[in-house]
Amino acid sequence: MADGNRFFPALRLILAALVAGVLAGAVAVYVRESSSGNKAPAPVAAGGGKDDAACVAKTDRAKKIAAAATGQVAALLPADPPQSLKSLTFNGPNGKPTTIADHAGKTVLLNLWATWCAPCRAEMPALDALQKEMGSDAFQVIAVNVDAGDDAKPKKFLEDTGVKSLGYYRDATMALFNDVKTRGLALGLPVTMLIDGQGCLIAHMNGPAEWSGPDAKRLVEAALQPG
Repeated sequence: MADGNRFFPALRLILAALVAGVLAGAVAVYVRESSSGNKAPAPVAAGGGKDDAACVAKTDRAKKIAAAATGQVAALLPADPPQSLKSLTFNGPNGKPTTIADHAGKTVLLNLWATWCAPCRAEMPALDALQKEMGSDAFQVIAVNVDAGDDAKPKKFLEDTGVKSLGYYRDATMALFNDVKTRGLALGLPVTMLIDGQGCLIAHMNGPAEWSGPDAKRLVEAALQPG
């Protein structure tokens, strides 16, 4: 028995290492707020279709708009190159599938969030305030919840954070997040994308921002200027 006991410490170390690995993986999906930490993976090359070609032609405009991202939204990066996000799919407030293409003609600030994402909780009231103040026929904040499971927890989250102006958008399959990640735009949550009225990605950001502040409003105003 004494000899057998020598194996228990080793077993405990192995189990501890496994637990640490799981925790590290969980923590990796959180993006900490940092003015200089927005280093996204290299973007996937545009598909070469007609929509992507039209978006690539907006490279200079993307850089110009992203240059207006200062102060509290300075981590926003220009799309390099801009690509079409028309095909991104999620459920709308009516519970039915919708796409970015369905919002043609409107500049969209697309945000992906989850109830377990601590920075998302801090950022959601600011996104709600931005939609309340600047939402119009020309601009909309679309915040898409990507929790697995039913609607109960996300809806309670929005209630607890005082969200009233944002529509309820959902994707419980993680397909939307995985699509954005494959495109090289997402490190974790939250992730935010500025998309023009033709469905072209103009700029993107990993991590939270103060979207209700004057810096964010100036950015939206710049994005709404005629091309």
